[in-house]
Order: sequence, then structure tokens, then C-alpha cells
Amino acid sequence: MSSHHFEEQDYTKGFDFTTWKKLFQFCARYKKRFAQMFAISILLAVGTALFPLLMGYAIDNFVELQYIGGEYIRDLSGLPNFIVWVSLLIVFQSLMTYLFVWLAGRIQCDVTADVRESAFHHLQTLSFSYFDNTPTGWIMARLTSDVHSIGRIVSWGAIDIVNGVFMVLFYVIFMFIVDVRLALITITIFPVLFVVSYYFQKRILKAHRESRKINSKITGAYNEGITGAKTTKTLMREGRNFDEFEGLSGGMRKASIRAATLTGIYFPMIVLIGGVGVALVVGAGGSVVLAGGLSLGVLFIFITYANQMSEPISLIAQVLSEMQSAQASAERTMSLLESQPDIVDRPDVIEKYGDFENPKREAWDKITGRITFENVNFNYKNAETVLSDFNLDVKAGEKIALVGETGSGKSTIINLLCRFYEPCSGQILIDGMDYRERPQIWLQSNLGYVLQSPHLFSGTIRENIRYGNLDATDQEIEEAAKTVDAYNFIMASEKGFDTDVGEGGSRLSTGEKQLISFARAIIGDPAIFVLDEATSSIDTETERKIQSAIYKTLEGRTSFIVAHRLSTIRHCDRILVIDKGKILEMGSHKELLAQKGHYHSLYTNQFKKEEQSRILQEQS
Repeated sequence: MSSHHFEEQDYTKGFDFTTWKKLFQFCARYKKRFAQMFAISILLAVGTALFPLLMGYAIDNFVELQYIGGEYIRDLSGLPNFIVWVSLLIVFQSLMTYLFVWLAGRIQCDVTADVRESAFHHLQTLSFSYFDNTPTGWIMARLTSDVHSIGRIVSWGAIDIVNGVFMVLFYVIFMFIVDVRLALITITIFPVLFVVSYYFQKRILKAHRESRKINSKITGAYNEGITGAKTTKTLMREGRNFDEFEGLSGGMRKASIRAATLTGIYFPMIVLIGGVGVALVVGAGGSVVLAGGLSLGVLFIFITYANQMSEPISLIAQVLSEMQSAQASAERTMSLLESQPDIVDRPDVIEKYGDFENPKREAWDKITGRITFENVNFNYKNAETVLSDFNLDVKAGEKIALVGETGSGKSTIINLLCRFYEPCSGQILIDGMDYRERPQIWLQSNLGYVLQSPHLFSGTIRENIRYGNLDATDQEIEEAAKTVDAYNFIMASEKGFDTDVGEGGSRLSTGEKQLISFARAIIGDPAIFVLDEATSSIDTETERKIQSAIYKTLEGRTSFIVAHRLSTIRHCDRILVIDKGKILEMGSHKELLAQKGHYHSLYTNQFKKEEQSRILQEQS
């Protein structure tokens, strides 16, 4: 298989509401909760805006002296009722705040879960090529930190903006009701706030995008460092790995510091502008109070509003800043959610035969196993041609071996056969029919695939074998294990078939994992078997067990065996020597040896090396 270099897309456009509009669709099912939140936001805004009015009223009526009956006195007769109303407002605000926080938290958790589930579900529908070309770390970053950031913004962010907007709105309304001239002076700071916000947000967005891009690479480096720990130790790459990681970490640190510095300058400026608003109010209103044209309570109301005005505006600016930060996360997450599979079943095929989610098995043809490659041409994206005018006709039940140098096209033939990729031109026929005339699941549910490096899922041995046929009984699972000669080692394990295999099968040896993956493959009773160098990573004893299992289970099934050890394919019906995407030689083991060609050279050289290795082991 060709290797592909992944280069992440750069995102350079400004704030894109379209991206957020798509993500806010995840909130649609929570419309009722959002409506409740908006109602609570309005009530909270009204309550917050009422407090300065009440305090102004208290100053004018209970603090300032009143000239009554020829003397200055304080009339405190209305104070008890005033205290009751203020107390009720405080209790009301506390209750609304509790509901606000509780609902916003629920919405965040639910929306985050929905985005993650949607992304994970979408990943299951993508073609093999997506995972072949996209680093695991990049995908992990999307499903973890990016989705969390998005969930916080579409819940708390949206609600905080609404709350901030209504607070500013009611502040302005109440100011104009109390005094129009002072209200006009106070709102002069709005244009300045807007210009400053626009200037800084543009630069904060750029810094955060760079930070998110490097974060994806760091996640990938973590993934490679963990999964390749053993290789790192054997190659003594610790120092090199650290230097490379330090470079990535340093790059993210610089981008993060740049974003933090801009944010650190931005918010104090917002507070400063709010302070200027307070100074304007005091300057304009103080002289009027001294002249007797304005009460002290009214001046207090405007000083409070001017001072508090910066709070909701800062809140809005903060959310917008976070949205700028999360814009990069949103763009990358949407790029995952909107990635289209390269291989898609036609609508008429899905309607008749179903798909992965809704298979219509009753309409499927039974696969007997004849496979034909007709004039197949194939190349990976932006890469040179791998197969050119490739032709091959395989009879049902025939065992075909593929041998050749690395990069010769063996894996490509297998990937095309399994429909992980499709031909660029030409056809692949299953029982005389183009496999694109049937859904992918029709073919892939009839495939038994055993990899060179078997992957086991977290869980028990029993669960891993059952993945090959979810309807299999415990007895069928045990029979499959016996067929591949895995039963004895399984029963010798701590809990038998209920033994936990660990993450990726880490608690088992390579040979044991291979035997379990083989049992998993045969329990589904597939019509077509693919063994992709399935015996190249295991010891001789386990290889003998698998060889025995191969000849038991492959009888009557069409099988393709990609082999590194040529001794394992001597009994195949045909051996194909592949070179640069073409069939160099073809025939049985005996026929190819008799030709004294490329296969003869490969086989005799490998036989000599194995004999030398065996002799050295016996002498040691």
C-alpha cells in the first residue's frame, strides 16, 4: 500500500456564522430547554437592571434629608416595605440563577454527547481511505478537546450572549426612562467598544487557529509515542522523539501565549472603556446635582449603570472571543462530520438490498466465490498507478497466493477485492456480477479477514470471537476455537473464554491473538477468506496450528493468501508472483519451481535462510 502524507487544511477566513449554524442544529432537539433558558435570561436581566433603580430610590427617600414642614427630616416609614421588596427580588434572582446554571449545564452535557455520538457514527460510515490518509491523533483531537469546546460554546456561550444582550437592553431602556441626556452620554462608549472588539477578535482568532492546528499534531505525537513505545526503546529514539515533541510543544506555547497576550490586553481595555463611561457620567451629572437639577439617587443610578454596562459587554466580548477560539475547533469538527466516503452504494442498490444500518439480507444473493478482475486500473489519490489493465479469474473455492516485493501491489489487490477501495476503471465481478451492483455489507459480511497484526477489541476472548457472528452461541464459539487449535490455551487462561484480553489484546501473545482472530473470522462462515501475511509475525509452533486450521477451514472457500513465508503457500492451487502491479508468474508451487524463474529464486533463497537459522538455533 502506498503511504500518504497528511497535511491539515489551513483555515484563514474570518468568523464564519455558517459553520456555527450547522453546529447549532445539534441544539434543535433541546428547543424547549433553550426557550426556558431565554425566558430565565430575560427575567435575570430585568432583575439585575432593577437593583440600581431600587438603590437610587433608597438614596433619594431614605438617605437624603427631606424638607417637610419647614425642617429637614428622614422619612423611614416606607423602609420596611422596601426591605421586603428587595429581599423578594434577591430570592427571585437566586432561584433564577440556580435554574440558569442547572439548565445550561444539562444542555452542555447533552449537546456535547450528541456531537460526539454523531461524529463517531459518521466515522463508521467513512471509507477505508479516510483512515488510511488521516492520522489517528487528528481524529482523537476532534472527538475530545474540540467537541468539548464546541459543547461549551453552543450551550453556555449562546445563553451568555442572550443574557448579556438583554442586560444591556434593559439598562438602556431604564436609563432613557430616568434621564435622556445622561443616557445619551453613557451610550457613547458603545462604538468604541465595538471597534476595539473587532480589532482584537480578528487577531485572537488567528492565534487560536494556529494553536488548535499544532494541538492536533501534539495529540498525534502522543498517540505515536504510546503505541510505538516498544519500537522507540529498541531504536533508542527517546531523545529524537523528545526533540520533535519539544518543537511541537514550543510552537503551541508561542501560539497560546500570543492568544493569551492579546486576550490579556483586550479585557482590561474593555474595563477601561467602561471606566471612561463612569467618568463621563460623573462629570456631566455631578454639576447638575450640585445645581439642584438632579437628585443624588439618579446620579447613583447612572454611575451604577455606566459601571455595570461593561460587565454584560465584557461577557458578550468574552463569549465572542471564545467563539473565535472555538471557530478553529468548529471548522475542524465540521470537516470531519462533512467528510464524504469515497465508496458509496447507489440509492437504487440501497433501496433494494439495504446498507450497513438497515441490511435487507432476504434480498441478497448467496456468494459462491468466483472472483474476476477485468481490465482493472487503480491509483491512490495523487499517486502513481499501482495496477494497470490487471486481469485475473478465480474459480469458486480456489486458493490463490500472492507473493512479491513490498510495494508490488499485493495489498492493493486485496483492498480492491474487499472493496475498501474501488477500481478507477475496469470491473471486479463476484459470481459474474459487478460488486458495485450490491451494497458493501453484502460482500464484507461474506469476508473472513485475518491480518498480519491482529486487532482485538477490549473485552473477553468470547466477545472477541463473537464479533465474527453476533448471533453465535457459546457452543459455536468453542467449536471455532477448537477448529483453529486455540481451545487448549484459552481453557488454560485464568477465566477461560471469559478472560479479558486487555486493550488491543495486550494481555495475549501475538500468536494467541492471531488464533483468536482466525476463530473470529471462521465463525461467520464466510464465502471468501483473506489471509494478509497472517503467519509472518508468529512462532513456528503457532504457524503449524494455523496452517492446520487453514486447510480445514478454507476447503470449498475462495481464499487469497498474501504470504511472506513461502513455505506456507505450497499447497495453494495457484501462486501469483506480483511485480509493479502485474502478474509476473502464475502457477502451482511445483510448476513455478520447474520454471526456474523469479519464484524459484525467491523460494530457494528463503529456504536457505530458514535452514541456516534452524542450524544456528540447534547449535546454540
